[in-house]
Amino acid sequence: MKPFKVSKRTRTIEYAIRDVIGFAKDLEKQGKKILYLNIGDPVKYDFDTPSHIKKALCDAVNSGSNFYGASEGEKELREAICEKEKRTNRIDIAPDDVVVTSGVSEAIQMSMAAIVEKGDEIMMPGPTYPSYMSYAQFYEGKPVFYRTVEAEGWQPDTDDIREKISKKTRAIIIINPNNPTGALYDEKTVREILNIAAEHELLILSDEIYDRIVYGKRFVSTSYLAKDIPVVGLNGFSKAYLATGWRLGYLYFHDPTGKLAELKECVKKETRIRLSSCTPVQKAGITALKGPQECVKEMVDKLRLRRDYTVKRLCEMNGIGCTQPEGAFYVFPRIQKIGSKWKTDMEFVLDVLNKAGVLLVPGSGFGAAYGSGHVRAVFCADMNTLEKSMDNLEAFMKK
Repeated sequence: MKPFKVSKRTRTIEYAIRDVIGFAKDLEKQGKKILYLNIGDPVKYDFDTPSHIKKALCDAVNSGSNFYGASEGEKELREAICEKEKRTNRIDIAPDDVVVTSGVSEAIQMSMAAIVEKGDEIMMPGPTYPSYMSYAQFYEGKPVFYRTVEAEGWQPDTDDIREKISKKTRAIIIINPNNPTGALYDEKTVREILNIAAEHELLILSDEIYDRIVYGKRFVSTSYLAKDIPVVGLNGFSKAYLATGWRLGYLYFHDPTGKLAELKECVKKETRIRLSSCTPVQKAGITALKGPQECVKEMVDKLRLRRDYTVKRLCEMNGIGCTQPEGAFYVFPRIQKIGSKWKTDMEFVLDVLNKAGVLLVPGSGFGAAYGSGHVRAVFCADMNTLEKSMDNLEAFMKK
């Protein structure tokens, strides 16, 4: 019997952050110790979900909240999200503007499904989080990468955005703070992007999952700056509340002039066909938002020390240049000899993995146009893992 035919849309899916794991697992089978710096999951290291949030999940399960929830999300959680966005980001939205999702990944998928037709172009920062380009392509659209400037802390080049807008452009994506670069975008830059969107009547998708993980300047939400410009905001609980495996996220519609009514209704239709997000986890999400918030500051203080250590070590290595991230928990260093000693960043990643036992992610996996020649590493790992990884990488670079 011939192999069963599968769709083109699934054959072409790529997700560099996890695609590299197979190479590491093969080496582990041979007895080699691997240090993983590829996935941004603090809970895999020495961080833990705050105890009062874990208790809330257990209480929800034990009290019988194990039923299907409302498709758009439990009302009390959506109300708590509105309160959080008002308190933290100075945004006025109503519960009806909020849709609860199974992580931000599902929010990305639903957004793309609702706005992308065959041949449509979606503008996104280069480099970008891989799910955006993968889902744009999945729905037969085309990712168009706008330049971010490494020498300026990976700030977006708004002139480049203007030049790349075409009749097929449907939306502009902002990821702030940024994954993979850790950039925190200037208010002036975000305002310029909003003005461009308004001028061309384009939708803005603003991914703000790292809004509370910043180290210097204050984060300012795109929706706060947007005034009457429509924005779809994406956020969640994985990072700030260290609940990565719980898969709880949300999107909201900042829509002062009513331009997103049909889009909102169509996204809600999508939530109905997948029934609902996990009900007990939603109950715990309410506690996360309404309960003590000191845990967030403690996490950020801990991450700041690890960022400073990681950047210092990388900048001391010959052949590596690293811009200091101002948000999230990633570094995106440039490897100077990619293109000469190593033909590609993937070749460099595999060489480091085989000889130094450290797993990184090739920068081209975040969009080859602006990611090539770089690698991404996390600094949310415990200090022991970071120290060993930096020691191994430094020894590798010296050789």
